Amino acid sequence: MAEFRALGLAPWLVEQARQVGLSRPTPVQAACIPPEFISQCFWCYPEPFQPCFSSLLPPIPGRELAYQIAEQFRVLGKPLGLKDCVVVGGLDMVAQALELSRKPHVVIATPGRLADHLRSSSTFSLKKIKFLVLDEADRLLEQGCADFTPDLEVILEAVPARRQTLLFSATLTATLEELRSLAKNRPFFWEAVSEVRTVDELDQRYLLVPEAIKDAYVVHLIQTFQDEHEDWSIIIFTKTCKDCQVLNMMLRKYNFPSVALHSMMKQRQRFAALAKFKSSIFKILIATDVAARGLDIPTVQVVINHNTPGLPKIYIHRVGRTARAGRKGIAITLVTQYDIHLVHAIEEEIKLKLQEFSVEEQSVLDIVTQVNVTRRECEIVSVRT
Repeated sequence: MAEFRALGLAPWLVEQARQVGLSRPTPVQAACIPPEFISQCFWCYPEPFQPCFSSLLPPIPGRELAYQIAEQFRVLGKPLGLKDCVVVGGLDMVAQALELSRKPHVVIATPGRLADHLRSSSTFSLKKIKFLVLDEADRLLEQGCADFTPDLEVILEAVPARRQTLLFSATLTATLEELRSLAKNRPFFWEAVSEVRTVDELDQRYLLVPEAIKDAYVVHLIQTFQDEHEDWSIIIFTKTCKDCQVLNMMLRKYNFPSVALHSMMKQRQRFAALAKFKSSIFKILIATDVAARGLDIPTVQVVINHNTPGLPKIYIHRVGRTARAGRKGIAITLVTQYDIHLVHAIEEEIKLKLQEFSVEEQSVLDIVTQVNVTRRECEIVSVRT
């Protein structure tokens, strides 16, 4: 704990960290928590009725991640009576507005919903915000199909010019590099130096499969892992919400303990699904990239990519759900004949060659017809519902 004290943390905060199992700072904590930041940040928390800290998250995976961050604030800030407010889509705006009107110390929000409140309500103000944090900043600032610029403009107009702004991201993009070069106030910048963008404890494999029988390989893989390691938890990432829903229905028909998580589900269903997986009620989580970033699920032993990610950074985020906190894990990416170039791009980014994962081909061929029939049945049911 002396290492945390050396960063300038107050004794009460060091003790809170110890109680939640944080004995020494990680490299990013050691680099990004200078004494002057900590003393300013935590001395302002006890001030009553003064929101001083706002954390912005992209909608994917912001909703689940927002509540995860809020829980950490509650635990660490308990001695100070810290009040937080979570503002995300999919939940009642009136109840959120009421919480905001009570002037919490910390606001954790997705940009779209926070901007909606700022546009439609005058019952709260962000003019006393002292710290603005953009988590998963690469997603928030990138343009394209998910452009958050209009919402961010509304929020930046609502916060004071004199504030400390912090941007965090696990993947460094051209957008973040551009911001660094354009900044005029000599911002602090830190990047973890690593030749490989994934951890050594992660066993990274590929499995070359024909597109038409991909699901048979998935069923075989899950059955193999469950037979050998009954207590293992598995996350399967899919490309679309439909694939996620259908695959979950299909695995349920094979009596696998699975649950789905995707953006077309109601928010309370998403929270419930994640809670059941975290508590090991269900050992298999089938998810879109809603679950790829930030979520802390430390006991995941296997990640299966049902599709080869189109961008290396998506691959990095997905496989980062296993082999966490020094534990070992395995990531298997299903690669079709159309995905070879995507694998090469991933290997170039992570500076590592994926190794082939071997399976008993005949065992897969034996279940192909049954799996494909089950898949079609589930697709029909999903369309009707």
